[in-house]
Amino acid sequence: MYAIFRKELADHLSSRRFIILFSLVFLSAVFAIYIAIQTVRGAVGPTSEFVFLKTFTASGENLPSFLFFLSLFIPIVGIALGFDAINNERNSGNLSRLVSQPIYRDSVINGKFLAGLAVMSIMIIGVVALVAGLGIRIVGVPPTGEEVVRLFAFVFITIVYAGFWLALAVLFSVFFRRTATSMLASLAVWIVLFFFVAVIAGAVANVVAPLDANSTMEQFTRNVSLEGSISRISPSVLYGEATVGLLSPEVGTLNPALFVMSSYAGRMANPLPLQDSLLLVWPQMVTIIALTVLAFAISYIRFMREEIRSF
Repeated sequence: MYAIFRKELADHLSSRRFIILFSLVFLSAVFAIYIAIQTVRGAVGPTSEFVFLKTFTASGENLPSFLFFLSLFIPIVGIALGFDAINNERNSGNLSRLVSQPIYRDSVINGKFLAGLAVMSIMIIGVVALVAGLGIRIVGVPPTGEEVVRLFAFVFITIVYAGFWLALAVLFSVFFRRTATSMLASLAVWIVLFFFVAVIAGAVANVVAPLDANSTMEQFTRNVSLEGSISRISPSVLYGEATVGLLSPEVGTLNPALFVMSSYAGRMANPLPLQDSLLLVWPQMVTIIALTVLAFAISYIRFMREEIRSF
């Protein structure tokens, strides 16, 4: 497995695909940090806390934050690295030659997945380090120990989030023989989960718990809570909630009803300590990890059971 891992890692890092994807994420990070710095400079006062973390969460009036760019582009990178991991080897005939060697079959899929995850980890760590360095340099506020720990937790959950999309792309690569089909299937799932889940959740909530001009607060809360629960089938929503809970210590709850009722609801006067923030986002983190393991487990079982023949 280590030989396959090294070979796949070298192929990824030297490919034009990786250069294009890294350039895309790099430019997005630079653009996001420019927006954040302009926003933080105007919002930070002498008594402001967690200024360093605000460089990751701040957004402009009509422009998104660094977190939004990550949640948007990480799935694209994961799909691009995994949609042809297995079927490309199968179609070229290399897979039958590979398993005919004294190499365990599971080493093939494990090595490919770990290589893709390692590439994405390098990319994520590099981009986060770039944003952190520019934030310290330009804003001039060094991070505290708690902020560093929160940032490490944020990097960990981001890598897990990237692992889910990579595992999903590998899953379709195992199930479909054509690389174009696996790529389109992966992109279709991403589009539905990222863009349309909120619309579907809102429509279902309005049918199950309809609202009108005479609706009570209880009916309103039920509608919004149901919409939030349905939207959490999307890993992007779970990732957004987890990162906000980690990088915004003033957030005291992730209940969607509280945030809809008031722009300040759910935020506390005193920021949550690190342990309480971890407990707050623990369900989201566990769910993303479980989805990643499930997607890879299905692809692993299917790959181990399928017949591999040379044509």
